Amino acid sequence: MSKTQTLRGFATISYWADDMEAAKAWYSELLGIAPYFETSGPDGQLVYAEFRLGDYQHELGLIDRRFAPAHAVAGPGGAIMYWHVDDIEATLKHLMAMGAQEYEPLVHRGEGFITASVTDPFGNVLGIMYNSHYVKIHSNIL
Repeated sequence: MSKTQTLRGFATISYWADDMEAAKAWYSELLGIAPYFETSGPDGQLVYAEFRLGDYQHELGLIDRRFAPAHAVAGPGGAIMYWHVDDIEATLKHLMAMGAQEYEPLVHRGEGFITASVTDPFGNVLGIMYNSHYVKIHSNIL
């Protein structure tokens, strides 16, 4: 019998927003794409928008904060999910120019890892990382 991995890969990350239309517009501008899926609530207001992005078509979901778990804290959370970027300095500058606020500055972590994070205008932590292992693995897949 083969051993199965418990965590198979990144599926979806969810970011909360009070103003869904503004969040959709902000992320559409940042990503350069529109959501591939949207849904509205009974009142006709947007409650969910989902983007597929990156080399593996990972999912980024924007969810109306009304649907956040009851125990969710206001403000940035304790976990940071990092998205690989090829030029971390340029990406960080672009995010800041779009109104994101620095959460953690650029940190050179050694061995080909550089991280930074911001809070988006909706209070979510958006991590970015240059990851040499990601580059190596991705180039081996292609």
